Amino acid sequence: MKDIFQLNLRHLDALLVTGRSGSMSAAAREVNLSQPALAQAIGKMERVLGERLFDRQPGGAMPTVAGKVMMVRVNRALRYLAHGGRLVRRSARLAPLPHIERRVTMVQLRALIAVEGNSSYVQASELTGLSQPAVHRAVRELQDILGMDLFVRVGRIVRPTDVASRFVRFARLMLSELRAGVEEIGAISTDDAGRVIVGILPSARAIFFSELLARFTTAHVSAAVKVVEAPYLELLSSLRQGDIDLIIGARREPSPHREVVQEELYDDDPVVVGRTGHPLQGKKQLDLPDLLAYPWVISAPGIPLRTKWEQIFLSRGVEPPRLRIECGSVLVTRGLLLQGDWLALISRDQFLFEQRAGTLTEMGDLGKELRRGIALTRRRDWMPTPLQADFVRRTHVLARERREGVV
Repeated sequence: MKDIFQLNLRHLDALLVTGRSGSMSAAAREVNLSQPALAQAIGKMERVLGERLFDRQPGGAMPTVAGKVMMVRVNRALRYLAHGGRLVRRSARLAPLPHIERRVTMVQLRALIAVEGNSSYVQASELTGLSQPAVHRAVRELQDILGMDLFVRVGRIVRPTDVASRFVRFARLMLSELRAGVEEIGAISTDDAGRVIVGILPSARAIFFSELLARFTTAHVSAAVKVVEAPYLELLSSLRQGDIDLIIGARREPSPHREVVQEELYDDDPVVVGRTGHPLQGKKQLDLPDLLAYPWVISAPGIPLRTKWEQIFLSRGVEPPRLRIECGSVLVTRGLLLQGDWLALISRDQFLFEQRAGTLTEMGDLGKELRRGIALTRRRDWMPTPLQADFVRRTHVLARERREGVV
Protein backbone atom coordinates (compact mmCIF):
# COMPACT_ATOMS: atom_id res chain seq x y z
CA MET A 1 0.00 0.00 0.00
CA LYS A 2 1.42 3.34 -1.04
CA ASP A 3 1.37 6.03 1.65
CA ILE A 4 -1.69 8.09 0.83
CA PHE A 5 -0.40 10.87 3.08
CA GLN A 6 2.10 11.61 0.30
CA LEU A 7 -0.84 12.89 -1.72
CA ASN A 8 -1.66 16.57 -1.67
CA LEU A 9 -5.29 17.67 -1.28
CA ARG A 10 -4.90 20.66 -3.59
CA HIS A 11 -3.30 18.41 -6.18
CA LEU A 12 -6.16 15.92 -5.86
CA ASP A 13 -8.61 18.74 -6.43
CA ALA A 14 -6.57 19.82 -9.44
CA LEU A 15 -6.68 16.26 -10.81
CA LEU A 16 -10.48 16.27 -10.57
CA VAL A 17 -10.80 19.66 -12.24
CA THR A 18 -8.39 18.67 -15.03
CA GLY A 19 -10.29 15.47 -15.73
CA ARG A 20 -13.64 17.27 -15.85
CA SER A 21 -12.47 20.10 -18.06
CA GLY A 22 -10.19 18.05 -20.30
CA SER A 23 -7.82 21.01 -20.43
CA MET A 24 -4.71 21.73 -18.40
CA SER A 25 -4.95 25.46 -19.09
CA ALA A 26 -8.60 25.69 -18.05
CA ALA A 27 -7.96 23.62 -14.94
CA ALA A 28 -4.96 25.77 -14.01
CA ARG A 29 -7.12 28.89 -14.08
CA GLU A 30 -9.84 27.28 -11.96
CA VAL A 31 -7.51 26.02 -9.22
CA ASN A 32 -5.39 29.17 -9.31
CA LEU A 33 -2.14 27.52 -10.37
CA SER A 34 0.14 28.23 -13.29
CA GLN A 35 0.01 25.63 -16.03
CA PRO A 36 3.60 24.47 -15.34
CA ALA A 37 2.74 24.15 -11.61
CA LEU A 38 -0.35 22.10 -12.43
CA ALA A 39 1.64 19.83 -14.73
CA GLN A 40 4.21 19.39 -11.98
CA ALA A 41 1.48 18.56 -9.42
CA ILE A 42 -0.05 15.90 -11.65
CA GLY A 43 3.39 14.52 -12.42
CA LYS A 44 4.10 14.17 -8.71
CA MET A 45 0.82 12.28 -8.17
CA GLU A 46 1.67 9.97 -11.05
CA ARG A 47 5.03 9.18 -9.45
CA VAL A 48 3.40 8.48 -6.09
CA LEU A 49 0.73 6.25 -7.64
CA GLY A 50 3.04 4.62 -10.16
CA GLU A 51 0.59 5.12 -13.04
CA ARG A 52 -0.04 7.74 -15.71
CA LEU A 53 -3.25 9.62 -14.96
CA PHE A 54 -3.58 11.67 -18.15
CA ASP A 55 -2.62 11.38 -21.80
CA ARG A 56 -1.42 14.80 -22.89
CA GLN A 57 -2.70 15.54 -26.39
CA PRO A 58 -2.81 18.68 -28.55
CA GLY A 59 -6.53 18.92 -27.92
CA GLY A 60 -6.28 18.61 -24.15
CA ALA A 61 -5.62 16.13 -21.36
CA MET A 62 -7.57 12.88 -21.42
CA PRO A 63 -7.73 10.73 -18.29
CA THR A 64 -6.26 7.25 -18.61
CA VAL A 65 -7.96 4.18 -17.10
CA ALA A 66 -6.05 4.86 -13.87
CA GLY A 67 -7.01 8.53 -14.09
CA LYS A 68 -10.71 7.70 -14.41
CA VAL A 69 -10.53 5.35 -11.44
CA MET A 70 -8.81 7.97 -9.33
CA MET A 71 -11.25 10.68 -10.36
CA VAL A 72 -14.19 8.65 -9.04
CA ARG A 73 -12.45 8.00 -5.74
CA VAL A 74 -11.14 11.56 -5.35
CA ASN A 75 -14.62 12.93 -6.02
CA ARG A 76 -16.09 10.73 -3.27
CA ALA A 77 -13.19 11.52 -0.93
CA LEU A 78 -13.49 15.28 -1.27
CA ARG A 79 -17.25 15.09 -0.85
CA TYR A 80 -16.73 13.37 2.51
CA LEU A 81 -14.28 16.07 3.55
CA ALA A 82 -16.60 18.86 2.44
CA HIS A 83 -19.57 17.26 4.22
CA GLY A 84 -17.58 16.96 7.42
CA GLY A 85 -16.56 20.60 7.17
CA ARG A 86 -20.17 21.71 6.63
CA LEU A 87 -21.42 19.72 9.61
CA VAL A 88 -18.89 21.06 12.09
CA ARG A 89 -19.24 24.64 10.87
CA ARG A 90 -23.03 24.36 11.02
CA SER A 91 -22.87 23.04 14.59
CA ALA A 92 -21.03 26.24 15.58
CA ARG A 93 -23.41 28.38 13.48
CA LEU A 94 -20.59 29.43 11.17
CA ALA A 95 -20.79 29.97 7.45
CA PRO A 96 -19.66 27.07 5.22
CA LEU A 97 -16.08 26.96 3.98
CA PRO A 98 -16.07 26.74 0.18
CA HIS A 99 -13.43 24.42 -1.28
CA ILE A 100 -12.18 23.15 2.08
CA GLU A 101 -9.82 20.82 0.18
CA ARG A 102 -7.90 23.93 -0.93
CA ARG A 103 -7.57 25.16 2.64
CA VAL A 104 -6.58 22.13 4.73
CA THR A 105 -3.59 19.84 4.22
CA MET A 106 -2.87 16.16 4.62
CA VAL A 107 -0.41 16.98 7.40
CA GLN A 108 -3.14 18.75 9.35
CA LEU A 109 -5.60 15.89 8.90
CA ARG A 110 -2.98 13.31 9.80
CA ALA A 111 -2.10 15.19 12.99
CA LEU A 112 -5.78 15.61 13.91
CA ILE A 113 -6.57 11.91 13.44
CA ALA A 114 -3.52 10.85 15.45
CA VAL A 115 -4.21 13.19 18.38
CA GLU A 116 -7.93 12.36 18.42
CA GLY A 117 -7.20 8.64 18.43
CA ASN A 118 -4.53 8.74 21.14
CA SER A 119 -5.52 11.75 23.29
CA SER A 120 -1.84 12.70 23.31
CA TYR A 121 0.39 14.96 21.24
CA VAL A 122 3.38 12.84 22.27
CA GLN A 123 1.85 9.60 21.00
CA ALA A 124 0.57 11.35 17.90
CA SER A 125 4.11 12.49 17.18
CA GLU A 126 5.48 8.96 17.58
CA LEU A 127 2.73 7.51 15.42
CA THR A 128 3.04 9.95 12.52
CA GLY A 129 6.78 10.58 12.61
CA LEU A 130 6.11 14.32 12.86
CA SER A 131 7.82 16.34 15.56
CA GLN A 132 5.69 17.44 18.50
CA PRO A 133 5.92 21.11 17.48
CA ALA A 134 4.77 20.11 13.98
CA VAL A 135 1.78 18.22 15.39
CA HIS A 136 0.83 21.16 17.63
CA ARG A 137 1.20 23.58 14.73
CA ALA A 138 -0.87 21.43 12.36
CA VAL A 139 -3.74 21.09 14.85
CA ARG A 140 -3.63 24.80 15.66
CA GLU A 141 -3.76 25.70 11.95
CA LEU A 142 -6.71 23.38 11.43
CA GLN A 143 -8.54 24.92 14.39
CA ASP A 144 -8.00 28.36 12.83
CA ILE A 145 -9.37 27.16 9.49
CA LEU A 146 -12.45 25.55 11.01
CA GLY A 147 -12.93 28.43 13.45
CA MET A 148 -13.31 26.35 16.63
CA ASP A 149 -11.38 24.46 19.28
CA LEU A 150 -10.82 20.78 18.56
CA PHE A 151 -9.27 19.63 21.85
CA VAL A 152 -9.46 20.45 25.54
CA ARG A 153 -6.75 19.53 28.02
CA VAL A 154 -7.78 17.39 30.99
CA GLY A 155 -4.78 16.81 33.23
CA ARG A 156 -2.08 15.08 31.21
CA ILE A 157 -4.29 14.14 28.28
CA VAL A 158 -6.13 16.06 25.62
CA ARG A 159 -9.72 15.16 24.87
CA PRO A 160 -11.31 15.75 21.47
CA THR A 161 -14.40 17.92 21.38
CA ASP A 162 -17.54 16.52 19.78
CA VAL A 163 -16.72 18.67 16.77
CA ALA A 164 -13.29 17.08 16.42
CA SER A 165 -14.63 13.53 16.64
CA ARG A 166 -17.32 14.30 14.08
CA PHE A 167 -14.83 15.84 11.67
CA VAL A 168 -12.36 12.97 12.16
CA ARG A 169 -14.97 10.44 11.05
CA PHE A 170 -15.35 12.17 7.71
CA ALA A 171 -11.60 12.62 7.38
CA ARG A 172 -11.20 8.87 7.86
CA LEU A 173 -13.90 8.20 5.27
CA MET A 174 -11.99 10.46 2.90
CA LEU A 175 -8.81 8.46 3.48
CA SER A 176 -10.62 5.16 2.97
CA GLU A 177 -11.76 6.33 -0.47
CA LEU A 178 -8.23 7.33 -1.42
CA ARG A 179 -6.90 3.96 -0.27
CA ALA A 180 -9.55 2.24 -2.37
CA GLY A 181 -8.46 4.30 -5.37
CA VAL A 182 -4.83 3.35 -4.86
CA GLU A 183 -5.79 -0.34 -4.59
CA GLU A 184 -7.91 -0.19 -7.74
CA ILE A 185 -5.05 1.40 -9.64
CA GLY A 186 -2.72 -1.31 -8.38
CA ALA A 187 -5.15 -3.94 -9.66
CA ILE A 188 -4.78 -2.59 -13.20
CA SER A 189 -1.38 -4.29 -13.50
CA THR A 190 -1.97 -7.02 -10.85
CA ASP A 191 -5.51 -8.41 -10.94
CA ASP A 192 -5.49 -9.62 -7.34
CA ALA A 193 -3.94 -6.52 -5.79
CA GLY A 194 -5.74 -5.02 -2.84
CA ARG A 195 -7.01 -5.79 0.61
CA VAL A 196 -10.29 -6.54 2.38
CA ILE A 197 -10.68 -5.62 6.06
CA VAL A 198 -13.33 -7.69 7.81
CA GLY A 199 -14.70 -7.27 11.30
CA ILE A 200 -15.69 -10.68 12.62
CA LEU A 201 -17.88 -11.67 15.56
CA PRO A 202 -17.83 -15.01 17.43
CA SER A 203 -21.11 -16.14 15.89
CA ALA A 204 -19.47 -16.42 12.44
CA ARG A 205 -15.86 -16.96 13.42
CA ALA A 206 -15.59 -20.72 13.19
CA ILE A 207 -16.39 -22.96 10.23
CA PHE A 208 -18.21 -20.51 7.93
CA PHE A 209 -15.60 -17.76 8.03
CA SER A 210 -12.68 -20.17 7.77
CA GLU A 211 -14.19 -21.70 4.64
CA LEU A 212 -14.82 -18.23 3.20
CA LEU A 213 -11.21 -17.17 3.74
CA ALA A 214 -9.90 -20.38 2.18
CA ARG A 215 -12.01 -19.93 -0.94
CA PHE A 216 -11.25 -16.25 -1.34
CA THR A 217 -7.48 -16.51 -0.91
CA THR A 218 -7.36 -19.47 -3.29
CA ALA A 219 -9.11 -17.39 -5.95
CA HIS A 220 -7.05 -14.24 -5.28
CA VAL A 221 -3.49 -15.32 -4.56
CA SER A 222 -2.08 -11.77 -4.34
CA ALA A 223 -4.88 -10.30 -2.23
CA ALA A 224 -4.69 -9.72 1.51
CA VAL A 225 -7.44 -10.07 4.09
CA LYS A 226 -7.14 -8.36 7.46
CA VAL A 227 -9.41 -9.86 10.12
CA VAL A 228 -10.37 -7.60 13.04
CA GLU A 229 -11.85 -9.14 16.18
CA ALA A 230 -13.41 -6.70 18.64
CA PRO A 231 -16.67 -5.98 20.50
CA TYR A 232 -19.57 -5.18 18.20
CA LEU A 233 -19.85 -1.48 19.03
CA GLU A 234 -16.14 -1.01 18.38
CA LEU A 235 -16.45 -2.76 15.02
CA LEU A 236 -19.51 -0.69 14.15
CA SER A 237 -17.63 2.53 14.88
CA SER A 238 -14.72 1.38 12.70
CA LEU A 239 -17.14 0.45 9.92
CA ARG A 240 -18.88 3.83 9.98
CA GLN A 241 -15.60 5.71 9.64
CA GLY A 242 -14.22 3.49 6.90
CA ASP A 243 -11.49 1.71 8.88
CA ILE A 244 -13.01 -1.69 8.09
CA ASP A 245 -15.02 -2.72 5.05
CA LEU A 246 -17.68 -5.00 6.52
CA ILE A 247 -18.76 -6.97 9.56
CA ILE A 248 -19.90 -10.60 9.62
CA GLY A 249 -21.82 -11.74 12.68
CA ALA A 250 -25.16 -11.96 14.42
CA ARG A 251 -27.80 -9.63 13.03
CA ARG A 252 -28.85 -6.75 15.28
CA GLU A 253 -32.50 -5.88 15.81
CA PRO A 254 -33.34 -3.13 15.26
CA SER A 255 -30.70 -2.06 12.75
CA PRO A 256 -27.87 -0.37 14.69
CA HIS A 257 -27.69 2.76 12.54
CA ARG A 258 -29.34 4.25 9.49
CA GLU A 259 -25.92 4.53 7.80
CA VAL A 260 -25.43 0.76 7.68
CA VAL A 261 -27.17 -2.10 5.89
CA GLN A 262 -27.46 -5.68 7.18
CA GLU A 263 -27.56 -8.32 4.44
CA GLU A 264 -28.96 -11.69 5.53
CA LEU A 265 -26.60 -14.67 5.19
CA TYR A 266 -28.03 -17.67 7.07
CA ASP A 267 -29.75 -18.72 10.29
CA ASP A 268 -27.78 -20.05 13.22
CA ASP A 269 -29.21 -22.25 15.98
CA PRO A 270 -27.19 -21.99 19.20
CA VAL A 271 -27.55 -25.02 21.44
CA VAL A 272 -27.10 -25.78 25.12
CA VAL A 273 -23.64 -27.28 25.58
CA GLY A 274 -21.89 -28.98 28.49
CA ARG A 275 -19.08 -31.43 29.15
CA THR A 276 -19.35 -35.04 28.11
CA GLY A 277 -20.74 -36.85 31.13
CA HIS A 278 -22.81 -33.88 32.28
CA PRO A 279 -25.88 -34.93 34.30
CA LEU A 280 -28.17 -33.53 31.58
CA GLN A 281 -26.51 -35.45 28.78
CA GLY A 282 -28.94 -37.70 26.94
CA LYS A 283 -32.11 -35.82 27.86
CA LYS A 284 -34.26 -35.41 24.77
CA GLN A 285 -36.11 -32.38 26.08
CA LEU A 286 -34.84 -29.85 28.63
CA ASP A 287 -37.42 -28.53 31.08
CA LEU A 288 -37.28 -25.49 33.33
CA PRO A 289 -35.88 -27.29 36.42
CA ASP A 290 -33.05 -28.62 34.24
CA LEU A 291 -32.20 -25.11 33.04
CA LEU A 292 -32.20 -23.74 36.58
CA ALA A 293 -30.29 -26.57 38.23
CA TYR A 294 -26.81 -25.85 36.82
CA PRO A 295 -24.59 -22.76 36.53
CA TRP A 296 -24.37 -20.89 33.24
CA VAL A 297 -21.60 -18.93 31.52
CA ILE A 298 -23.10 -16.37 29.12
CA SER A 299 -21.93 -13.20 27.38
CA ALA A 300 -22.59 -9.72 28.75
CA PRO A 301 -25.92 -7.84 28.36
CA GLY A 302 -26.54 -6.25 24.98
CA ILE A 303 -25.25 -9.23 23.00
CA PRO A 304 -27.97 -10.97 20.92
CA LEU A 305 -27.10 -14.38 22.40
CA ARG A 306 -27.52 -13.01 25.93
CA THR A 307 -30.96 -11.72 24.97
CA LYS A 308 -31.87 -15.18 23.59
CA TRP A 309 -30.71 -16.82 26.82
CA GLU A 310 -32.77 -14.46 28.95
CA GLN A 311 -35.81 -15.15 26.78
CA ILE A 312 -35.53 -18.87 27.55
CA PHE A 313 -36.52 -18.13 31.15
CA LEU A 314 -38.76 -15.09 30.64
CA SER A 315 -40.91 -17.04 28.16
CA ARG A 316 -41.41 -19.65 30.90
CA GLY A 317 -42.48 -17.04 33.42
CA VAL A 318 -39.33 -16.91 35.59
CA GLU A 319 -36.43 -14.51 35.95
CA PRO A 320 -33.12 -15.66 34.46
CA PRO A 321 -30.80 -17.13 37.12
CA ARG A 322 -28.01 -15.02 38.55
CA LEU A 323 -24.84 -15.40 36.51
CA ARG A 324 -21.62 -16.09 38.35
CA ILE A 325 -19.57 -15.67 35.17
CA GLU A 326 -20.22 -13.39 32.20
CA CYS A 327 -17.87 -14.15 29.32
CA GLY A 328 -18.01 -13.44 25.60
CA SER A 329 -14.90 -15.49 24.74
CA VAL A 330 -15.81 -18.82 23.16
CA LEU A 331 -12.31 -20.10 23.93
CA VAL A 332 -12.61 -19.34 27.65
CA THR A 333 -16.18 -20.66 27.74
CA ARG A 334 -15.20 -23.98 26.18
CA GLY A 335 -12.38 -24.33 28.68
CA LEU A 336 -14.69 -23.61 31.60
CA LEU A 337 -17.27 -26.16 30.45
CA LEU A 338 -14.64 -28.87 30.83
CA GLN A 339 -14.09 -27.96 34.48
CA GLY A 340 -17.53 -28.79 35.88
CA ASP A 341 -21.25 -28.95 35.27
CA TRP A 342 -21.46 -25.55 33.58
CA LEU A 343 -23.87 -24.85 30.72
CA ALA A 344 -23.50 -22.43 27.82
CA LEU A 345 -25.20 -21.42 24.59
CA ILE A 346 -22.85 -22.02 21.68
CA SER A 347 -23.26 -22.38 17.93
CA ARG A 348 -22.67 -25.93 16.74
CA ASP A 349 -19.78 -24.75 14.57
CA GLN A 350 -17.98 -23.33 17.59
CA PHE A 351 -17.55 -26.58 19.51
CA LEU A 352 -17.36 -28.95 16.53
CA PHE A 353 -13.80 -30.06 17.24
CA GLU A 354 -14.45 -30.65 20.96
CA GLN A 355 -17.54 -32.63 20.05
CA ARG A 356 -15.54 -34.79 17.65
CA ALA A 357 -12.92 -35.28 20.36
CA GLY A 358 -15.64 -36.36 22.78
CA THR A 359 -15.04 -33.64 25.37
CA LEU A 360 -18.11 -31.44 24.88
CA THR A 361 -21.61 -32.41 23.83
CA GLU A 362 -24.95 -30.91 23.00
CA MET A 363 -27.58 -31.18 25.73
CA GLY A 364 -31.31 -31.58 25.09
CA ASP A 365 -33.28 -29.69 22.48
CA LEU A 366 -34.92 -26.29 23.06
CA GLY A 367 -36.45 -26.06 19.61
CA LYS A 368 -36.07 -23.03 17.36
CA GLU A 369 -36.49 -20.35 20.02
CA LEU A 370 -32.74 -19.65 20.07
CA ARG A 371 -32.47 -19.13 16.31
CA ARG A 372 -30.67 -15.96 15.22
CA GLY A 373 -29.72 -14.50 11.87
CA ILE A 374 -26.12 -14.11 10.71
CA ALA A 375 -25.62 -11.07 8.51
CA LEU A 376 -23.05 -9.11 6.56
CA THR A 377 -23.09 -5.46 7.65
CA ARG A 378 -21.72 -2.67 5.43
CA ARG A 379 -22.00 1.08 5.08
CA ARG A 380 -25.02 2.11 3.04
CA ASP A 381 -22.90 4.37 0.81
CA TRP A 382 -19.93 1.99 0.57
CA MET A 383 -18.48 1.64 -2.93
CA PRO A 384 -16.38 -1.56 -2.84
CA THR A 385 -13.39 -2.15 -5.04
CA PRO A 386 -13.80 -5.05 -7.49
CA LEU A 387 -11.82 -7.23 -5.07
CA GLN A 388 -14.02 -6.28 -2.12
CA ALA A 389 -17.14 -6.80 -4.22
CA ASP A 390 -15.96 -10.33 -5.04
CA PHE A 391 -15.44 -11.02 -1.33
CA VAL A 392 -19.04 -9.98 -0.67
CA ARG A 393 -20.26 -12.11 -3.59
CA ARG A 394 -18.41 -15.17 -2.32
CA THR A 395 -19.79 -14.57 1.18
CA HIS A 396 -23.34 -14.73 -0.16
CA VAL A 397 -22.57 -17.78 -2.34
CA LEU A 398 -21.19 -19.70 0.65
CA ALA A 399 -24.15 -18.61 2.80
CA ARG A 400 -26.58 -19.85 0.14
CA GLU A 401 -24.78 -23.19 0.00
CA ARG A 402 -25.04 -23.43 3.77
CA ARG A 403 -28.79 -22.69 3.68
CA GLU A 404 -29.27 -25.34 0.99
CA GLY A 405 -27.21 -27.90 2.91
CA VAL A 406 -24.43 -28.07 0.31
CA VAL A 407 -21.72 -27.37 2.93
